[in-house]
Amino acid sequence: MKVKESWKEKLRDSKDLPKVIEIDEEMSKRWGEGTCVIPAPIEVDEIMKKVPAGEVITINNIREILAEKHGTSIACPITTGIFAWIAAGAADEDAQQGKKRITPYWRTLKTGGLLNEKYPGGIEGQIKQLEKEGHTIVPKGKKNLVVLNYDKYTAKIKI
Repeated sequence: MKVKESWKEKLRDSKDLPKVIEIDEEMSKRWGEGTCVIPAPIEVDEIMKKVPAGEVITINNIREILAEKHGTSIACPITTGIFAWIAAGAADEDAQQGKKRITPYWRTLKTGGLLNEKYPGGIEGQIKQLEKEGHTIVPKGKKNLVVLNYDKYTAKIKI
């Protein structure tokens, strides 16, 4: 029986990434033309670690930083989101082991400033952390929650 990989192991497993690919005809319908970087998980984590208390970042902001770093048109939205989730899981493992300096994953929001229900502690955990840092959480639509004026608090991260 195969032992399940820990979040930290997943974070360190680059699987030959990052990789730059040409945007093919199928992808171009959604993302335009040019090139796309599929980042390494650790790259996403490195950006998330740089977001200071009181500020936030969205997955799209992370994608823009990665595209600029690799000189591509875009960064893959699917893998970038998955790798943010892995970084959050690895940070939670570190916290459970008593580490104090962990990746502040709760500061990474979905597109439009939405909270991420897949992060450790769910929406409630993210609300608690963000409110502790001075943010106000408000409803958006029937089911979603968003950081009020999140764009005003977006971290300016350079790689």
